[in-house]
Amino acid sequence: MTITYEWRGDFGNAAVNALHAEGFGHRVMDVDWLTQVQRYSLGWVCARRDGELVGFVNVAWDGGVHAFILDTMVDGGHRRSGIGAGLVAEAARQARAADCEWLHVDFDDDLKAFYFDACGFEPTVAGLIAL
Repeated sequence: MTITYEWRGDFGNAAVNALHAEGFGHRVMDVDWLTQVQRYSLGWVCARRDGELVGFVNVAWDGGVHAFILDTMVDGGHRRSGIGAGLVAEAARQARAADCEWLHVDFDDDLKAFYFDACGFEPTVAGLIAL
């Protein structure tokens, strides 16, 4: 299985909406991902197998030295094959190339092993307010 990773790659909103629904356990919505990431993100990474979108991650930023991993998603049939870690690794490379000094992520407890072990994030103290 050959997976390619593309920074700021072209994608269809329907494909990302389907990945998001599957990955986050909700109905398929009609979100305009392309407009959203073009307007607010440092970039994004698309993972493809034989041209088919099988993974996606959004890299938001503050316009300075902080970048943020959001919405890491991999097609259910391709999970646990390293694609998610590949997405995050490419996101980190590109954030570093953009002179970011920090890459942040938050996640649910069941993803600790993925982000800490597979992706190399370090635990930190952080805060959150649910709005």
